[in-house]
Parts: sequence; C-alpha cells; structure tokens
Amino acid sequence: MEIFWYITIAVILAMFFILDGYDFGAGIIHLFFAKTEKDKEVIAKSAGLFWDSNEVWLVAGGGMLFMAFPTFYASVFSGFYLPLIIVLWLIMLRAIGLEFRNQFQFPMWKDIWDRSFGVSSLLLALFFGIALGNIVRGVNLGGVIKGTSLYESQYFFLPLWDSSFSPMCESPGVIDWFTIIIGFISVITLAIHGANWIILKTNSSINLNLKSLIFKLNIALTILTIVSLSVWKNINPEALDNFLEKPFFIIFPILYFSGIIGLFFIKKIKNDLVPFLLSSLLILGGITSSLASLFPVILPSTNDVNESLTIYNTTTSEYGLSVALNWVVVGLILLVIYFIVQKRMMSGKIDDMDYGH
Repeated sequence: MEIFWYITIAVILAMFFILDGYDFGAGIIHLFFAKTEKDKEVIAKSAGLFWDSNEVWLVAGGGMLFMAFPTFYASVFSGFYLPLIIVLWLIMLRAIGLEFRNQFQFPMWKDIWDRSFGVSSLLLALFFGIALGNIVRGVNLGGVIKGTSLYESQYFFLPLWDSSFSPMCESPGVIDWFTIIIGFISVITLAIHGANWIILKTNSSINLNLKSLIFKLNIALTILTIVSLSVWKNINPEALDNFLEKPFFIIFPILYFSGIIGLFFIKKIKNDLVPFLLSSLLILGGITSSLASLFPVILPSTNDVNESLTIYNTTTSEYGLSVALNWVVVGLILLVIYFIVQKRMMSGKIDDMDYGH
C-alpha cells in the first residue's frame, strides 16, 4: 500500500510540474523576451487561462501527502517553513499579476503586474528546483550538532543559507552551491517548457525566435545536467546505486535524456505539439529519476545519528491508508473530468479568447 501511495503522489506532483510548469515557463519568457504589448498580452493569456486549474494538482498532491505520509508532511512543512512561505507569496503574486494586468489600460499599471508575473514565475521555478536539490542532497534530521540531536529524529530546521554555502557542511542551508545548480536546471527546463507551450497555443510574433532560444537553452541544460550528476556523485557516493541494483529504474533517466535529445531537433520539427511533449518528457524523467535514485527513502539524513525518512517509517496506519484510498479515487475522478473538460473547451490557439477584461 505504501508503494501505491508513493507512486500516486509522484504522478500527481509530476502532473503539477508539467502543467503549471508551462505557466512558470511562460512567465519567464514573458519577462525577458516579450517586447510588444500584443505579445505580452497573448503570452500572459496562455498562462492566465490555465493557471488556476493547473494548481489543483499541487493541492491534490499536498492533501495526499498529509493523508498517506503524515510524518514526512510534518517534517518537511516545519523544516522548510521559511522557503514555503516565500513560495506561497510568489504563487499569490504570480496570480495577482495575471488577474490585474488588464483591469486598467495604463502602461505603468500593466508594467507593474507584468513584472510581478514574470519575476514570481522565475523565482518559483528557481525555488522548486532548489527544493528538489534539498530532497536529493538530504537534510540534517534531528538537528545534530557534534553528535547530539537538538530535535526529535524526524524534524529539522534549515536557514535559507549557511555561512559556508556548502552542501557538505554539518548543517547545510536551503540554498547552497549544489541546490543552486539544481535550481538553474529547473529554471532552464521550465523556460523551455513554457516556450514550447507558447508556440503550441499562440501565434506570438516571437514564436520562430523561441525555437532558436529553446535550442540554446537545451545546450545549457545538457551541460548543467552533466555537472550536477558529477557533483551529486561526489556529495553522495551512493546516489546512483539504485539504478545498478534495480535496472528497470533506468527507464526514468532514459525518459529525461530522450527529451533532451529530441529538443536538439526543435528547428526541424513542424508539429507544434511534439516539442511540448518532449519537454513534458524532460520534466517527467527528471522528477522520476530523482525519486527513483532515493527509493524507498523520501528525505535522506545527512548525519549518522538519525535514520532517513522512508515511505515505511513515515506512513500512516494501514486502516488510514485504506480509508483515504476511497476518497482519493473519488477526488481523482473529479480532477480528471475537470482537466479534460477545461482542455477541450480551450483547445487550439488561444489568441482570440477573452481573458482579464
């Protein structure tokens, strides 16, 4: 039952990053590359028409974590309290920027909310990548200092950064040079994904330029991926052992690198849906590869005093899991129906659809 819930939550969160990820990416493209008012409006619309439904997947994932792995939920939401509050504010600023930009037709008004949308999208992509970096790097569970735990074994506290800025110090912060690398990978990946979404859903004047941009970003992503794997192996020598012990896990890195390789042919691909599917594959492969490398651990401990959190020592009772399953089935059916209806209603290009007026 624990494995079922782990897989279900992983799928839900992957869906969130694929769907809301293109909103983040559209915001990044909007911030740096949209110059004319027509492009700014249509790119904002490509995110604004979908962001609220896409974030339902994040709510669903959080609810499932609370039901299935309450100890993990409590540990993470207390230990990452400060960055989670920052993420909450960024989510609100992004939504406000999208909803407010067209309420008044004044250039200064629009510019303020365009910046809100773009900067918050960029920082959200960065912080979600940094969060993944913290998960794969591990945290100082129990707050161990010189061999003594300051808290209960499943709890921790992380400052935003430690003075050493190193992932290998005794008490690393949320931000260090390793998690920053993962954050940059996240920003580039979601920028690629957002650019593919803009090409798929709009007739923006920058669409042809976006294909060249995607190609260049894909080169940077490939380099950063190789660097991050080398660094991660030095930080945790056992980081890739799961792929040797469970060879079928190799399918997840294959998904990731298939997406990267496919995007190098972006300029030759005529069907606008294919690049979007490739960047979706990129996100899916990246998330699942990270989780597979840790399995069954879901939050590694960086000390030898307290054991890592796993799907087995953080789960609720068998009865609780079985009761939750009934509600999850109902919730997922409603969520999928909502998703299908919305996508069908907003199929095709969205340039002429009304939003924010």
